[in-house]
Amino acid sequence: MPNLKEIRNRISSVTSTMKITSAIKMVSAAKLKKAQDAITAMKPYSEKLNELMASFSDVISSSSISYLASERPVKKVLIVAIASNRGFCGAFNSNIIKQAKTIMSDQRFSSASFEFIVIGKKANDILSKTETISQNSSDIFDDLSYDSSSLIVDKIIEDFADEKYDHVEMIYNSFKNAANQIIKSEQFLPIVNNSSEEILQDYIFEPSMESIVSVLVPKSLKIQLFKALRDSFASEHGARMTAMHKATDNATELKDELVLTYNKARQAAITNEILEIVSGAEALKG
Repeated sequence: MPNLKEIRNRISSVTSTMKITSAIKMVSAAKLKKAQDAITAMKPYSEKLNELMASFSDVISSSSISYLASERPVKKVLIVAIASNRGFCGAFNSNIIKQAKTIMSDQRFSSASFEFIVIGKKANDILSKTETISQNSSDIFDDLSYDSSSLIVDKIIEDFADEKYDHVEMIYNSFKNAANQIIKSEQFLPIVNNSSEEILQDYIFEPSMESIVSVLVPKSLKIQLFKALRDSFASEHGARMTAMHKATDNATELKDELVLTYNKARQAAITNEILEIVSGAEALKG
């Protein structure tokens, strides 16, 4: 017969866990709403900037920042891995690590060495054991802003210009909805030529197209990273909300099973006591 005290303790433990997972779920739901609003707010600007960059792709090669689009033999690769500072979000962080390993085994980089910029303590905890971490910017999520992410891009551009790295790849979780996050791997540098057929003759450029491009390209890279950070932040809370919802459901189901077991055990104990009393009474009569 199950020990009634032990079952009561388990019910109490599961109930406490259920309250914690439910609270985490509600906090993540609130943060997710704010993160979604932030993504929605910057989407028109990001899309228009990408549109302009596609129109200017052919001009970059003749501008003062042509080095940002120049392809060269890949000897050293920088991977910008965006994860989270906290756990309880399912496979959110482990998927980033898996994607990093996939990139490192890519035939394009078979003779290259790798370094990482990690954004997120969970990625740093794992990757720092086996890989070279050139920069840990996990504290950026404490106060996520365009200015703080821009500093990272400035350093990447500087290192790429100095040929410290020949290729820069960025990996993050792209937000689709609360239940689904898509792992994305994007070439950050050199800039990918996505030239469009849009005619630029209708525009007047002052002081010149080249000078505008030299400003827009770094701005585009900064927006690319900032958008990835926003996406990752929303994805993290979506993943955590989903994981905690499942955990709460599982805890509720387990609690119901334990309560049923407790009631059955209690009923069996009462029945046994009654039988013992009846048996004792019958023995006295005999």
